[in-house]
Formats: sequence, C-alpha cells, structure tokens
Amino acid sequence: MEQNLSQYKIFFEVAKAGNISKAAKELFISQPAISKSISKLEGSLGVSLFTRNSRGVQLTDEGKLLYDHTKTAFEALFQGEQELKRIKDFHIGHLRIGVSNTLCKYILLPYLKGFIEKYPHIKITIESQSTAHTVAMLEQQKIDLGLIAEPSNRRPLLFTPIMEIQDVFVATKSYLNNLYLREGRGADLFETGNILLLDKKNMTRKYIDEYLSENQIVPKQLLEVTTMDLLIEFAKIGMGIGCVIKDFVQKELDQEELVLIPLKTEIKKRTVGFAYNPGGISTAMENFFDAVKVGMSSK
Repeated sequence: MEQNLSQYKIFFEVAKAGNISKAAKELFISQPAISKSISKLEGSLGVSLFTRNSRGVQLTDEGKLLYDHTKTAFEALFQGEQELKRIKDFHIGHLRIGVSNTLCKYILLPYLKGFIEKYPHIKITIESQSTAHTVAMLEQQKIDLGLIAEPSNRRPLLFTPIMEIQDVFVATKSYLNNLYLREGRGADLFETGNILLLDKKNMTRKYIDEYLSENQIVPKQLLEVTTMDLLIEFAKIGMGIGCVIKDFVQKELDQEELVLIPLKTEIKKRTVGFAYNPGGISTAMENFFDAVKVGMSSK
C-alpha cells in the first residue's frame, strides 16, 4: 500500500461530510491541505474519487467502493482501540498456569485468592498436571507460569522462589506402637514398616528415591499412590509411614494426629516457585506478581 493512513483518513472524513470545509474543521487542518491530499491519493490510485459541485463533493463509483472499505477499516481500528482501552481500564487479560494437584491446593490457591480479589476480570486457566509436563509446556510457550519445585537444570526458564518445602516421613502413634509390638523396639522402620510413597512418575518420588539411595535405605514394603492428598489420608488412618511435605501436615503434627519419624540424615529442603519464559512476560503476569507480592526474577 503506497498511500499512508492519513490520506485515507482525510478521504474518509471528506466523503462522510460531503464537504471539504466541514472535513477541515473536523480534522483541524486547512482546506488546501485536504485538497492536496485528495489529489495525491487520486493520482496514486489512478482514479477520480470525487466530483465537485456547488454544495460540496460527491463520491464517484470508484470513490463509493473505496469509502465502503475505509469505513470498515476505521470502524475496525476504533473497535480495536476501544477493546484495548477496556483491557487497560479493567485489567482484562489471560493467565495460563501449570501446576500439580498438590502444589495447586496447598500453595497456589492462597496466591490466586489475593490475585482474583485485585484483578477480577483476568481470565485464569489452570493446567493441572505433573511438574515434568508443566516444564515442557513452559518451554513450548503453551502456558505463562509454572508453579514447580526448582529443577536442577532450568534453562532457559526464569525462576522466582516463593518458599522452601521439607519432605518428611510421618505415621500415627498407634501404627508405630503396633509395629514395635509386632517387630520389637529395635526394629528398622523402613525394613519392617509399610512405606507410603508417591508413584514413580512423580517428581517428588524421584527426589525421595535419590535420598533413599544415597542413605542406603531400602524399604521392603511399598505402597504407591498417585496424589499427596491420598498419601496423607492413608497415613492418617494408620496404613503405614508416609513421605509427605511437612507444611501440608503441620496441623496434624501440631494436634499429634501424626508424628515425625526421626531420620539420621534429614531430607534436603526444596525450593518451590514460579517458572516462566524470559521473553513471554505479559501484562497479566506482571499484575499477578504485583498482586501476590512476589518479585520477578532477573536471572
């Protein structure tokens, strides 16, 4: 398109007004400037767009055709401007978050509550899935944020930490008493007890397996479950010794519904935070970090 937008704007206003002087007042430019712009546009297109008469100007057939198209174009531009204004005024946007069921329930929900209260018009999509799947979707830029435990190799993603989590083993007092009654007070809990772990597809399970291997701990009886919630519930009813995240059972520990299993070497804490692509930071993401009072990573 050889002509610039201002020429079409002048043409549109003249056609709408049917008079050059009226269009000049509307556009705040001189009549000679309008006449010159129209002549230049006609010359570039190789057609006459107006016929002149005593009352003003009238569109030619070619002019009517061009007017219909410019009218549609300027209405679309106006609609786009209004939509952008609405997005700005109401903080409308779309935030896509990937997160595991466990981290969603225990960590993300409180953050979302504050965010929604401050930005009620932003659309939120939650992809409830494994951490591995979340990382893959981040790398493919199919989601904006991922709430994950910090991976050992997170390039090219940025990572903003929000808290540390501690993996622990817990059981009920009655389960331990019955186990000691059956096996004796000196029994090795991991050899004689029923050990409750997440299944091998889970990133937490891989982390715990590394800990067990490094410390030469070989559980003899394993019960694998798919979710942390189910694992906690199994431990609470006395099915065995569960490996859980301490923060998620703090209430049960405080009330002595569950007790900690002492370990010779504590499991190293992990860092949980939001991962995202450095080149894909949207306004919705900036609003999210602002609302939850978490600083975005710069490295």
